[in-house]
Amino acid sequence: MSSEQATPGELPLDGELATVAARMSGLLLSRETVDSVLELIVSLAGTTIAAAEGVGVTLVDTQGSFDTTCASGPLVREADTLQYELGEGPCLAALAGCSPQRIDDVARERRWSRWCAAVAGSGLRSVVTAPMVTEDGCHGAIKIYATAPRAFGPVDERTLVTFADRAAVLVANARAYERAGRFSERFKDTLRDRDLITLAKGFLMGRDGLGEDAAFDRLRSLAGAHGGSTAEAAAHLVGPVAGPPREG
Repeated sequence: MSSEQATPGELPLDGELATVAARMSGLLLSRETVDSVLELIVSLAGTTIAAAEGVGVTLVDTQGSFDTTCASGPLVREADTLQYELGEGPCLAALAGCSPQRIDDVARERRWSRWCAAVAGSGLRSVVTAPMVTEDGCHGAIKIYATAPRAFGPVDERTLVTFADRAAVLVANARAYERAGRFSERFKDTLRDRDLITLAKGFLMGRDGLGEDAAFDRLRSLAGAHGGSTAEAAAHLVGPVAGPPREG
C-alpha cells in the first residue's frame, strides 16, 4: 500500500540529511567520498518511502553516460541494467526530462513497453524515480522499486522529489570535493617531479661539470635508456637525497 500519510514538506529524515549536509560543507568533508554519500542516500531513501523494496542511484558522468553506482540489491541492478541496454525506462526518462516518473504497474504500463516486459519476469511491479538536480545540472536520479502493484502514490512521488533535491546537493558537493582532491594530488605530484628534476640537474652539473641544458639532456637520455619518464630518471639518480618515492 502507498504511504499516503507522509508529508513531503517535512521528511521524517530531514534531521539526518541536514546533519550530513553540514558535514559535507565543513571540516569533515575530507572523510566523505562519493560512494559513502551514495550509500547513505540509498539507505535514507529506503526508510523515507515505506513501500520501498529496492533503492538505487544512477549517476551521470562527464561524458553523459549512466551508471548504477549504488543499489540496495540485485532487483535494482538488474532493472537498471535493462534500462541501459534497451535505452528506455523510467529512470532514463527522469534524467532526460529532469522530471519524476512513476509506474503503478509494469504489467499495465504502455510507456517503455520493452523494459516493462523485460522486468515483469523479475517480479518488479512498481517504480518511482526522481532526478537529482542542482544549479550545476542533473547529477543523476534516485529510483525506488517494489514487487507489489500500486505501491507508490502521488505523495510518495512528491516526497521522493523533495528528497532527491536535497540529496543532489550532497552528491554535487561530494563529487566537487573528489575532483578537487584528485587535482590537488596531481598538482603535488607535478611539483614533486619538478623538484626532483631540478635536484637531479644540479647533481649532474656539480658531478660532471655540465651546463643546465646539457644536464637536462643527460636526464632525458637516462630516461630513454630505462624506458621511464624524466622524473623517474631523476628520482633514480637522486633517490637517497630526495627521500622515499611517493606511493602509487
